[in-house]
Amino acid sequence: MPNNKYYSSGFLKHKILGISILELSVFFLFYVFSAVGYYTTIWITNKALNLPNEYWDLSGFVSTSGFDYMIKMIFTIPIWFLIFRVFKHLSLSKKLILHLILLPFFVVATKWIYYEISKQVGWGRLSGFAEIWDYYIPTLFYILQFSFFHAYHYYHQNKQQLLLAAELRESTLKSELSALKAQLNPHFLFNVFNTINASIPNDQEHTRTLIAKLSDLFRYQTRISRMDVVPLKEEIGFIENYLSLEKSRFGKRLTITIDIEKGVETKLVPPMLLQPLVENAIKHGISDLIEGGEIIIKVYQEDEYIHFNVADTGKGIKDKSQVFGKGIGLTNTKLRLEKRYQSKLVIVDNEPKGILIKFSIKA
Repeated sequence: MPNNKYYSSGFLKHKILGISILELSVFFLFYVFSAVGYYTTIWITNKALNLPNEYWDLSGFVSTSGFDYMIKMIFTIPIWFLIFRVFKHLSLSKKLILHLILLPFFVVATKWIYYEISKQVGWGRLSGFAEIWDYYIPTLFYILQFSFFHAYHYYHQNKQQLLLAAELRESTLKSELSALKAQLNPHFLFNVFNTINASIPNDQEHTRTLIAKLSDLFRYQTRISRMDVVPLKEEIGFIENYLSLEKSRFGKRLTITIDIEKGVETKLVPPMLLQPLVENAIKHGISDLIEGGEIIIKVYQEDEYIHFNVADTGKGIKDKSQVFGKGIGLTNTKLRLEKRYQSKLVIVDNEPKGILIKFSIKA
């Protein structure tokens, strides 16, 4: 028999435009409670002050107060969307300035619409001196409701950051364990490279160079295994060594273009971000083509973001949605970008052919 509690919980967590059914329900109940509270406040004040009926025309006020708060709810939705969706990246101080602009608009617009409809329909409303309450209470209401919204937003944001930090710690631990399992003693490895290099005849200089570059690759990987960031210049140097080894394998079938904007080389970036993308481009885009192809790497900065483009002129990818489920390198890079920078790894068609993989990180 189905678990009703499970299905009920799943329904409440279902989202509409990024907002759960539970959150929408609480939002609606908040307005019902506010409408009842507003009417009760007016009624108690009327009894306490015993003012003339010309100020407190409460005929039909129960239904009209509910209608008044429905208008407020309708006006709240676009303001909420503007603050927490369109301008979600603004600082709290800038959002408060935005509130100072929107607050008078909210109060005056909702009051005017409510009064006009009440006038046309013949509903009771406050009049004379008592109209000041329809400025004062909506102002307090606006401040109260958006205080709740901001508190909930930052609670939810903090919760997400804690979960993200826990996932990053777990991912780092798994990476370190994997590295330990697969790691040869670095000193032993470098000694073997030196021994092989020393045994190669002097006339095989090209072979000596290849082994030296391969040794540099291992040395770099060993050094950065416990580093969170490295200068972009070092990462590009590692990529150049890697591509030079691939160039030796493919010969004229592989063309390499690296364009790094001046001044960006000193920026700190996570290590081993580009290598999986370059490897993927060669392995799946160029290696099977008789004529080969070109790898184009471009890095530049705009405002506070560093942009990375890795393009190839290979055979391309028809179904780009399936890319991340097949290779470990691309999938890991995608996850690293999402978890650390909340950035997306984008794959599009390259011109005239091949694919272009691009992403951005904050400088």
